[in-house]
Amino acid sequence: MPSQPSKTLDTFPNPSPGRDFQVHIEVPEFTCLCPMTGQPDFAVLIIDYIPDQLCVELKSLKLYTWSFRNEGKFHEAVTNEIADELARTLEPRFLRITAKWYVRGGIFTNVVAEHRKPGWEPQPAVPLQEFAPGSNIRG
Repeated sequence: MPSQPSKTLDTFPNPSPGRDFQVHIEVPEFTCLCPMTGQPDFAVLIIDYIPDQLCVELKSLKLYTWSFRNEGKFHEAVTNEIADELARTLEPRFLRITAKWYVRGGIFTNVVAEHRKPGWEPQPAVPLQEFAPGSNIRG
C-alpha cells in the first residue's frame, strides 16, 4: 500500500543523551497552499535541533510535512505550527526551523522559529585552527 500523509510524528530514543549534538534536516520540497489565492507555495525547510531524550524518525517527518500540501497556511503560521509540534513531540534542548520560501511576486520570505528547553544553555564553542588548502600544518 502506498504511503499517505500523516499528522503523526514518530520518535526513537536519543542514542547519546549525555552529549549535545546537532541534527540537521533539510526538506527541499515542502508545499502548502496560499490561503489568499489557493496557489501552491514552495519552501525548503531546514530543521536543526539538539535532542534531549528523543529524535524524530525521518519517514514520519516526511509524511508529516506532506500533510500540509493541500492546506491553506500563511508562511509564518505553518513554520510556527511545525516548530510547535516538533517541540511538543521531541522536547528537544534546542530547535530551530528556517523556512526559505520560493519567490512569489518578486518577494522571497524566510521565516525562522526557535524553541529552547527551559534551563538549557549551549556549551561554549571550541575554537579550532583553520588551515588553508596546501598549507604546512606541521608548523
